[in-house]
Parts: sequence; C-alpha cells; structure tokens
Amino acid sequence: MKQIALYGKGGIGKSTTSTNISAALSLRGLDILQIGCDPKRDSTRMLMQGRLIPTVMDQVRERGDRAITLPDVVYTGFGGVRCVEAGGPEPGVGCAGRGIIATFQVLERLGALHADVVVYDVLGDVVCGGFAMPMREGYAQEVYLVTSGELMSLYAANNICKAIKRLSNRSRGQCRLAGVICNAKNLPREEELVATFADRIGSTLIQFIPRDPVVQRAELNRATVIEYAPDSTQADAYRLLAEKILTNSRLDIPEPLEIGELETLAYEFIAE
Repeated sequence: MKQIALYGKGGIGKSTTSTNISAALSLRGLDILQIGCDPKRDSTRMLMQGRLIPTVMDQVRERGDRAITLPDVVYTGFGGVRCVEAGGPEPGVGCAGRGIIATFQVLERLGALHADVVVYDVLGDVVCGGFAMPMREGYAQEVYLVTSGELMSLYAANNICKAIKRLSNRSRGQCRLAGVICNAKNLPREEELVATFADRIGSTLIQFIPRDPVVQRAELNRATVIEYAPDSTQADAYRLLAEKILTNSRLDIPEPLEIGELETLAYEFIAE
C-alpha cells in the first residue's frame, strides 16, 4: 500500500491536484482511497460529481463514533475512488485538528484505511498537531509539497519542510518528502524557480502543472479534468504526475531554507 499526503498553502490547488491524481490512478485499475482532511469537506467533491458527502465528524456528532458504519463515511466516486471527508467543528467552535485525530480513530476502527494508494489531502499550512497527524502517526510515508512560484506559497512549503524534518525520525512511519509539485500561476521563470527551491531543500521538482482554463471548466461541470477532458494536455500532465508518484522511490529529509535565503531566491527570479 502506498500512502501519500499533499500539503501546501491554502488555495494552492491541493484538492484539484489530489482528485486528478486519484482519478488517473483509478483508471489504471487501482484501488484508491482519498481522504479530505479539511473542515470545508470539498476535497472529494469533483470525484462525487459535485456532491458534498457527509463527513466523519458530522456522523460522530449525530450518532456517536461507536454507531458509525463504513457506508456512513465512505462513498464511491468517479473511477471507483473511495472518498472520505473528515470535516470538523462548526465555524468558530472547537479545534479542527482534533477532528482529524478523531476521524483517523474512526477509520481505523472500521478497517477503512486500506487501498493500493491512499491519498491524504491536508488543509493548508501545518498549523497544529492534528493536521500534522498523517505525517506524525505514520499514515502518510510520502509527502508531496504543492506550491507555485509565489513567495507566500513557497514560504508555506518551506514551513511544511520544517515539520517533515522535525517529525521524520519521531513518527511511527518516518515520513519523508517525496517531491515538489508546481501548480503554476503563469509567473515568469516559475518552473525554474520552483525547481531551484526543490533542489535547495534537498528534493526534486516531480511535476510542473501548467495553468489551464480547462481546470475551471471541468469544475464548473462538477468533474475532474481526467473525466471532463481526458484528451487535453492538462489531463496528460495529471496522468504523468500520477505515474511518477506511483513509481517514485526517492524519499528525502528536507533541509528548510532560512527566511532570508528564501526571499533572496524568490527575488532572483521574480524581481527582474
């Protein structure tokens, strides 16, 4: 079983990337489980034809965790991908990170954490121990950073590297950085910048995903690009990324940059 987690700045495109990876892998005949670790519960929406599925935390509140069954929290989407949304507390009430912890406890009890590939789509920055749980507790051995060439996106990715380095020898599964994914914003020399960042932290740029309006068109049609426009160059980029992830064996403990180093790097590429 291959377990991967996608981390990155909020709004960088982790869910779009995750769902298209899951869709591409499912069409290879693989058993795929995607777990959305975000209170917004929108990670799996495009796999579910636009449907927001009930969350684990909703079920816990309504029924109690011991009364929940597998069909209550696992739903089948495009390509047979099994979809789970962790959910979280009501806005402004409680700790969303604790919701992630409770979700994994429920999924373990139900025996749901099995597949050829498990994809964890994790909320934004690593802001608390709950959101670091996929790394800390050994659920995700391979972490992929999703970033663009924007400074704040790189800043978030660099912060996640700090968490990976800190947790790499303390977690049960010894999580590692498996690579960097550039989800482009059409900035000058963006691919080169992100590739240089990846090299500086001791990793590699595993895939450059160009910015293409077909992504928005697919989402307006409540579908992944893989489903909506399978012959597009964008779908080709997602399929290539999925293939690279499936065969990737490079796992590194990153060396995060100091903030001054990161700003200098960005300045070299952006301020020309």
